[in-house]
Amino acid sequence: MSAAHWALFAGLLLITMVLLGTLLKRLPLSSAMIYLALGYGLGPGGIGVLAPDPFLLAGPLELVSETVVLISLFAVGLKLGIPLGDRRWILPGRLAVVSMSVTVALVAAVGIWGLGLSLGAAVLLGGILAPTDPVLASGVQSEAGRSPDFVGFSLAGEGALNDGSAFPFVLLGLGLLGSHDLGAGGWHWWAMDVLWATGGGLAIGALLGTLIGILVVYLRTRHQSAIGLNLFLCLGLIAISYGIAQICLASGFLAVFAAGLALQRVREHPMAGTLSLDRNRPPPPYTRDENRATHSHHASATMNLAVQGFNEQLEKLAELALVLTIGAMLPYVQWTLAIAWFVPLLFLLLRPLAIAVGMAGSIVSGYQQTMIAWFGIRGIGSVFYLMYALNHGVSGALAETLVNLTLATVAASILVHGISATPLMAWYGRHRRRLPGATGP
Repeated sequence: MSAAHWALFAGLLLITMVLLGTLLKRLPLSSAMIYLALGYGLGPGGIGVLAPDPFLLAGPLELVSETVVLISLFAVGLKLGIPLGDRRWILPGRLAVVSMSVTVALVAAVGIWGLGLSLGAAVLLGGILAPTDPVLASGVQSEAGRSPDFVGFSLAGEGALNDGSAFPFVLLGLGLLGSHDLGAGGWHWWAMDVLWATGGGLAIGALLGTLIGILVVYLRTRHQSAIGLNLFLCLGLIAISYGIAQICLASGFLAVFAAGLALQRVREHPMAGTLSLDRNRPPPPYTRDENRATHSHHASATMNLAVQGFNEQLEKLAELALVLTIGAMLPYVQWTLAIAWFVPLLFLLLRPLAIAVGMAGSIVSGYQQTMIAWFGIRGIGSVFYLMYALNHGVSGALAETLVNLTLATVAASILVHGISATPLMAWYGRHRRRLPGATGP
């Protein structure tokens, strides 16, 4: 298609999503399901104007999918108003570490004894498919605030943390296949890929988010400068957090998430002798123009709202682009018998088992545990790790197996979780006040 045809298609798609957005919330459909179907129609399985061959274009696809994950992780950090030291992070942390590690082990076991893979290949498959998705799971995650819903917060926290904690397992799989240096006795993997990557990534992101947030608020309230350009602040903080973390060999994913979380935690320092603009505020519509961006009582909240609003829209555009691409990649999948039993096994047995282990001993109702177990949505994070593996030495029959299982799992997750999200979350919304632990673990 010509540039004019692409512009027309993109414009019609965007306007259609605006017009149908409210309707989709009432139906057992998700925007990702529509994008997936359109992508398939545009790909080799349809009219063939898109041909994102994962075997030939692993490098560009790795870059695009990584960018989308970074945008989403920053968005999750901005939404969750709870500091990492709060005890409410214990359960998401257990899900992102214990449950994800158990998932890797279970998938690896199935890969060895059910699919005939080597140990390295099986661990790599587990690392690719273990993390849940912070992009496609936005419909079941927690809304912004300091008192989030328990199930939504757990899913959001898990999705944000396990994108970083999955990377060491991908590197372990590549190391066992001879494509990554694990060090003698695995010391490099433990010291750098696990401990430093996790702790360093979180620390770097938290420090940068805090310092940059404080600096911007200070300049706005004390000098009436650094005003506006919130989109630059959003993209700049994502880029600098990721860049410094990667240069320091830490996790860029965790750094970006921690930066968003830290920025959201920046608070005002009101100037002496000033009053809040909300004091004695008249009822809407307000009768006077109020510049909250530079007011010492409101600057940080205004900054956070502006950055969050821009990032959410950017996230939706990124989701559209990449899920279209995933749909277009589906014709490259060889639909084998292994897919028919592996995907249901992952969703219905392996994920619930891993969640049961990770949540053991927590005060959580059976209903809530079932909800968390079911909404282990696989998506763009898994696509990134797949492309990373293909771009770092995996080829031949193993590459075909990984592409088949990963893309089939992601497509199935978009469909079954997309269909079930609206009715299940509506049910949970009606009944969660009666469930023990609905607002906290």
